[in-house]
Amino acid sequence: MNPFELHPDRLSTTDETGKRIFLFPADVRGFFRSWRTRVQFVLILFFLGLPWVRVDGEQAVLLDITNRKFEFFGLSLRAHNAPLLLFVLAVAGFGLFFATAIWGRVWCGWACPQTVFIDGVFRRIERWIEGSALERRQLASAPWSARKILKRSLKWSAFLSASLVITHSFLAYFVGTENLARMIKSSPVENWGSFLFMAVSTSIILFDFAWFREQFCTIVCPYGRFQSVLMDSRSKIVAYNLSRGEPRATPQAKAISKTHGTKLGDCVNCYRCVQVCPTGIDIRRGVQMECIACTACIDACDEVMAKLKKPTGLIRYDSLAGLQGKTKTRFRLRPVVYLSVVAISALALILSLAWMKPVDVAVLRAKESPYTLQTTEAGEVFVLNHFKIELSNQSGALHQIIFELHPEESSLGVSLVTALKPFPLKDGDLTRADVFARFPKNVLSNGQRKVRLKVQDQNTQTGQIILIEKEMTLVGPFT
Repeated sequence: MNPFELHPDRLSTTDETGKRIFLFPADVRGFFRSWRTRVQFVLILFFLGLPWVRVDGEQAVLLDITNRKFEFFGLSLRAHNAPLLLFVLAVAGFGLFFATAIWGRVWCGWACPQTVFIDGVFRRIERWIEGSALERRQLASAPWSARKILKRSLKWSAFLSASLVITHSFLAYFVGTENLARMIKSSPVENWGSFLFMAVSTSIILFDFAWFREQFCTIVCPYGRFQSVLMDSRSKIVAYNLSRGEPRATPQAKAISKTHGTKLGDCVNCYRCVQVCPTGIDIRRGVQMECIACTACIDACDEVMAKLKKPTGLIRYDSLAGLQGKTKTRFRLRPVVYLSVVAISALALILSLAWMKPVDVAVLRAKESPYTLQTTEAGEVFVLNHFKIELSNQSGALHQIIFELHPEESSLGVSLVTALKPFPLKDGDLTRADVFARFPKNVLSNGQRKVRLKVQDQNTQTGQIILIEKEMTLVGPFT
């Protein structure tokens, strides 16, 4: 049996005892390999460089959970904007569903960090230090020697360095590049929380990208398991053309063909598609959970077909319906539903951001007695109402808040009393201000009266004045 022939009843990465078989995918060249290299370079550069980009003086993407501050390309959000994340998650989630329904597991093979960093960084380090797939396999099976120890030490040192760079870049999204630079220069004791996060994250990345690798895709990641729910017979997949490739042109099949005059398929059973697969599967067995649609088998098979002077595309991007020769259909309900949810969620997010006020105001009545009576020395009786004015600063600037009533309410003798005037509202603040309404009993009708509260938001930094009107109800004794 060919050593690359896989057992039909177990994973390609386990032997008969269940022990792991380490994979050494062979290098491949071709159209898809060239484009994947370009995409990986752009994605890695984007991940590493984005924290250092500034938009309007702020970090382009910052998720400062400690200070409840979030920056997205000039858009400043605070903790009270958390409901907007539902729209973001809906766009991202159903966008992935839509891509899967159209192009299959294109995310896994082209954009997943697991694939990008392993294939674009860690396997390149292995090739630079240990050589080709055959040389790496020979080194792994060779007894320990000074040469093997040196190469393994160099490789794992490089792996550790790459993991540290990835972890620190990831940490910069949460603490900011300026704080990160300061933490690197200071003692770990001064920032033990961030240091512990960095150490644990580095260990996880080193374990996953350097050793666990394809096991994550086949054992841990749930995406491969529910892809069948998202895909249909029209979804693009990396597929083997069974009708063209079978029966395979093995030496035994050739002998039978000469005897009986049967026609052989184009597949020569060279196992090149198996040798280059990063998860070790045989794509000729059909759609499999372990396939990440990396297209390595397409380039490998096309290279063999070109050498044999046969048409390429024995393994290609196609749908099951396309392989069966069925006519293409433009309308498919599943992708339309996914795209509709993406569009609705994106529109809701845009409208929510467009309608978001610089300062959001909510008027709440205090929990104590609805009103209290106050008698002056002259015998006049006034009613006091206690309100809690909830303020949230969504503009990213310092504001000075002044509470006032409309002139017609003020002319009736209604006045507002606050501890601070103006009330300072700092960047990102979510706080409450105590406001007391003082008024004579005769302004009430059946024990209540609605008045219009003007929240005058005077921005002392820009000189702009923003007026927000809120209605509040005064209550007191029936007259």
